[in-house]
Amino acid sequence: MGYIFNSNDAAVEEKWFDEPKNKSAIDLEERLIINLIRPLRGETVLDIGCGTGANLLPFIEKGLSVTGLDPSRSMLDIASKKLGNRADLHIGFAEDLPFDDNSFHHACLIRTLEFAEDPWKAVAEACRVAKNSIFIGLLNRYSLRVTRLRVARIFTRSVYNHAYFFSLCELKQMIKTISGDVPVSWRTICHFSRANGTISRKIESSELLQRCPFGAYAGMSVTLVPRFRTRPLELPCESETPSGAVAGLARTKCSEK
Repeated sequence: MGYIFNSNDAAVEEKWFDEPKNKSAIDLEERLIINLIRPLRGETVLDIGCGTGANLLPFIEKGLSVTGLDPSRSMLDIASKKLGNRADLHIGFAEDLPFDDNSFHHACLIRTLEFAEDPWKAVAEACRVAKNSIFIGLLNRYSLRVTRLRVARIFTRSVYNHAYFFSLCELKQMIKTISGDVPVSWRTICHFSRANGTISRKIESSELLQRCPFGAYAGMSVTLVPRFRTRPLELPCESETPSGAVAGLARTKCSEK
């Protein structure tokens, strides 16, 4: 069991999403997620570690059928009030998803992997339940913002005291080990401390800058090879032993039923 956000953590997270100064960063993140996944209207998406449901809203607006899962009941209470019947919400853990193989077109781990007890198992489970792609969004270990967070948690306590920050290289190696040599696309955003100005927003939206691996927020889309359950096909066989046949040379006739 990884870190489970309590009611105070949930309130802090909801407040962060509501603050006007964070709107530009939120918009950048939403566009990055949609541009990397490129979902189609009517498809299904699972947000693993959905929190207060903020990351489900862009998918709902795109006409997707959304499902959210989180281990924190406090987070899900806020998500339920915010989304109503527009999302199917479940309580559960990223490492043990209560869904069948290939249940969703897309699965997302958005700022979830940092707090998972077993990140490798969480990614493997996301790959299991998704049939088209998975998206992983996280705070980039080798960014200036995360460096400040890592230093700050030495002196003050916050949810980030429970987080492990990944680099893009670590994430790529994890994906390759779990899913093999599958297509991967990545981008980073939030290279500046604030992106509220018109010029800074345009710069942050530049594809060239987003290919720089040092933005505070990194997003990675993984195209999956579909997996199917298989079982051996049993073919009943009848042995035909003609008169005078030499032992060991009897013919076998198989028929598929």
